[in-house]
Amino acid sequence: MAEPKYYAVMLIDDNEIDNLINQKMIEATNITKHIFTHTGARSAIEFLKNIEKLTDINPDPLPDVIFLDIDMPLMDGFQFLDEFEQLSDDTKGRCKIVMLTSSINPQDVNKSKKYSSVKKYINKPLSQETLQKLDI
Repeated sequence: MAEPKYYAVMLIDDNEIDNLINQKMIEATNITKHIFTHTGARSAIEFLKNIEKLTDINPDPLPDVIFLDIDMPLMDGFQFLDEFEQLSDDTKGRCKIVMLTSSINPQDVNKSKKYSSVKKYINKPLSQETLQKLDI
């Protein structure tokens, strides 16, 4: 079996069913060793801030890819991106963000392009084909 493409990925979606389905899809494609799942953008950003403190010791816990939903309560995907922009250059360089959303609003697509850390915009649900073609 081939070595996974990524050390770790993170799913951020308030819908636990979507997180579970996406997690199973990621596991089935074997693209990563570790999957971190968050049901809120606030907890995900706090997780990244805490990991940043540890990266002097070991940078591995940072996710290589973050799959980010847009429409979430308390903190939406764009608010997460605003906070993410405040993180260290090392973190922003390591973590590539994929907007994973059910939104087909062209304004959301255009808005996501304003963030250099956003590498792709994918509509839900994740598929094995999409994951296998993912190259960021």
